Formats: sequence, structure tokens, C-alpha cells
Amino acid sequence: MKVSIVVPAFNEEALLAGSLAAVRKAMRAFDHAELIVCDNNSTDRTAEIARAAGAKVVFEPVNQIARARNAGAAAASGDWLLFVDADSYPTMELFEEAKAAMGSGCLAGGATVALESADRTIRFWVAAWNFLSRRARWAAGSFIFCEAAAFGRLGGFSQHLYAGEEIDLFRRLKRLARAQRREIVILHRHPLRTSGRKAHLYTKREHFAFMLKTLLLGGRNLRSRESCYAWYDGRR
Repeated sequence: MKVSIVVPAFNEEALLAGSLAAVRKAMRAFDHAELIVCDNNSTDRTAEIARAAGAKVVFEPVNQIARARNAGAAAASGDWLLFVDADSYPTMELFEEAKAAMGSGCLAGGATVALESADRTIRFWVAAWNFLSRRARWAAGSFIFCEAAAFGRLGGFSQHLYAGEEIDLFRRLKRLARAQRREIVILHRHPLRTSGRKAHLYTKREHFAFMLKTLLLGGRNLRSRESCYAWYDGRR
């Protein structure tokens, strides 16, 4: 079994080296793995840092997380795809748990997250997300693993969406899993440590306004790059 680890990256020179170092160490959990970084039209040293870490670098000119993940997946040769965000730090224990899940016959999965923040409100929202993730079997975009054949069959991440593309994918994966009598799993013993960057770069008011707008519009705003500014305005 070969695993292709795909890291989408847009102007990530500040955090990418540390993230890839963690991924490299954790990759020892797999017998056969490759590391792919998709440079999503960065204007900094993202591609240079990725190559220095030994990653295969592919380029996606349209700045969109769904396209970046899909471009990385298109360059992959593994039986399984494992997507990790460029500001996250997976452990070998988490990768070992993912490997066991892959070998158990599941179709896809994710993991709970541990955000780097001491703010009580932020920690509450992370706990709420983790609860919802496990109940609904929706994976956070920062850590997703999926059988490559299933990913290809479903057409990958929707390129109509600028955020929330991981939930859309898992809705489709759940339907496929039911049809194939397989499972979707959310791992929780070794949460993914990920940056609390967005929680601190944007105010609670901004986050609340975005969530409220998403609810009121039924997610239609997720089809607009301007509405999903927290992913695309370049703040780092």
C-alpha cells in the first residue's frame, strides 16, 4: 500500500518548513509514501522550501484550496491520498492510526484537531467542531485520508467552493461508503496539532459574521472568493 501525502500551500514560507519536518518524521509510519506540495500561486519561498524538504512540487495557478488539493492528488501515485494543511503538525502516532484505519477496510477518514490557542472561546469552538466532526463524520480539511480510487470516482474536491469543500466531499464519500458497505472514520486518540493563526488574525466578530452569513445563505457564499476572505486575502 502506497500513501501519497498532499500538502496545499499558499504563501506558507513562515510555517511550511516546520510542518513538512513533522510530516517527514510521521511518514515513517508508512512502508511506502511520497510527499507532494502544491504551490498554489505563491509569491514567497513556498516552492523553494518544499523542494528543500524533499517534496515533489506541483503548481496550481488559480488560488483556490480545492484546486490546490486536486492538483496535488492528480500528481499522486498512491493507493491512498492523505491531505495535510501547511500549518499543521501531524505525529507518527496519528499516521499510524490512519494506517490502521486504511488497512481495516474504511473508505476515508479524518481526525479531531487541537488548535494552538489559549483563548477560551476559541477552545470552545474547537471542542464543538470536534464533537460535530465525530458525530457527522465530517473531516476537517487540515487532515483527510481517502482511498485514491474513491477520490477519483467522486471527482475530488468541488472547484465551485472556496471554503467548506471538505464537508461537501465527505457528504459524497458517506453516500459512496453506504453503497459499498464501508466506513468513514474520524480518529481522535491523537488529534492533529494545527496553527491557531486564523483565530488570531481575524476578530471573533469577523468569524461570527462569516458563520452567520453562511447559515443565512445556506452556504451560497462559499462559492465566492471574496466572501471567503479568511482563506484568500493573504494575511499570514
